[in-house]
Parts: sequence; C-alpha cells; structure tokens
Amino acid sequence: MIAVLPRFKAFLMAQLEQLGGILLLLLDIVKTLFSQRPRWRETTDQICKIGWQSQAVVLITGAFTGMVFTVQTGLQFHKVKMDTAVGPVVSIAMIRELAPVLTALMVAGRVGAAIAAELGTMKVTEQLDALRAMGTSPVDYLVLPRFVAMLVALPLLTAEAMAFGILSGSVVAVKMLGIDGAYFWSNMIKFTAANDVVGGLVKSVFFAVFIALIACYKGFNAREGAEGVGRATTQAVVVSSLTVLIANFFIAVLYNAISPP
Repeated sequence: MIAVLPRFKAFLMAQLEQLGGILLLLLDIVKTLFSQRPRWRETTDQICKIGWQSQAVVLITGAFTGMVFTVQTGLQFHKVKMDTAVGPVVSIAMIRELAPVLTALMVAGRVGAAIAAELGTMKVTEQLDALRAMGTSPVDYLVLPRFVAMLVALPLLTAEAMAFGILSGSVVAVKMLGIDGAYFWSNMIKFTAANDVVGGLVKSVFFAVFIALIACYKGFNAREGAEGVGRATTQAVVVSSLTVLIANFFIAVLYNAISPP
C-alpha cells in the first residue's frame, strides 16, 4: 500500500500538469483569436479537411446507427403495441445523444489523430522551433486555424448525422417493420422540439473544443522520434474520446437542468 501511494501521486500530478497545459493552450488560443488577424486561407483548408473529407465516415455512421436503432426499438415496441412511438424515440435519441457523440468519436479518431501526428512530426523535426526563431507563434500559425475549423465543421457534421440517421431510420421503419409512414413522421415532428436540436448542437461545440485542444496539445508535447509521435497520436485519440464520453453526461445533465425537455 505504501509503495502504491508515490506512484498514484506521480500519476495524479502528471494528469494535473497536462490539464494545466491544455487550459493554458486554450487561453493562448483565445488571446490570439482576439489579437491577431485570422489566417482565412489556412482555416478554409482545415474546414475542408475536417468537414468535407470526414463526411463519408460520419454519414455512414449516422445512417447505420439510425437504422439499427430503429430495428431494435421497433421490435421491442411492437411487443407492447407502441409502434407509433418509434419515430419520436429514434429522432430524440439521434438528435440528443447518438449523432453528437458518435460524430465526435469518429472525428476524434480520424481528424484528432491527424492533427496530433502532424504537429508531433513538426515538433520532433524542430519545425516549431524554426517558426519561433522567425518570430511566428505556432499557436497563431498552426493551432488557431485548426481550432476554428473544428468549431465550424463538427456541428455541421453532427447536423448531417442527425438528418441521415432519422431518414434512414424512417426507411427501415416503413419498409422493414411495416410502420405507417404518416404516423412515424407526424409523431416524430410532434414530440421533437427545437430545444432537442439545440442541445445536440451545443454538445458538438463543446466536443469540438475538447478534440482540437487535446490533439494540438498532444502534438506539441510529442517525444522525440517516431515512437514519440505514435504515442502522442494514440494518446490524442484515446484521451479525446474518453473526454467526449465523460463530458457528454455532465453536459446533458446541465443542459436538461437549464432547459428541461
């Protein structure tokens, strides 16, 4: 027991140090955002890489999630003669939880890893030091465009996942489960409020901040060599994914307390 305490203390201090570093990076981003002219060309390129090039993955994820959720919900609701409730359940589940969380996880795996690997490679090859030597801030030149692009792209991807999940779910409900399409859509529209959509998009904004911050921080703090870059990339994906899952609970509880469904 005594031997475990120093290890736990060292682990706790390391985690607190990383949290402090991420918060300092966020403060640096906010300061740079209001004090420097944005690099719109680089930001646009990053929006294309993060948003447009992630569409296939996100849309397939949203569509098949909506389909399988509709199948499972429809089969269970059919047992208690509540087939007409499938539409609202599928729409609210996709909008409030499934689409924001799964989209964030897919983007963290695809884009977060790419950002961490790119910045980590620049770190170990001393390109970041070269930028500083030329009087250019790496946060302004590298981090800010990726941060802003993530804030723009992830909510749009989440909205697409919501739409495709509900649309694919309606096709499965009507064509496979035999649910009347008019009942499906009328009940879905009746029991799905704008507040639900806002809640899902608010989550995606927070998730975008977490993914961008963690990926950039891990890239900037990559160790020397290919092994260090690989470890930083893996940590960026794992930590950002866990952060999304943990934060999802607290954001949902807080949002429901502020704006009850």
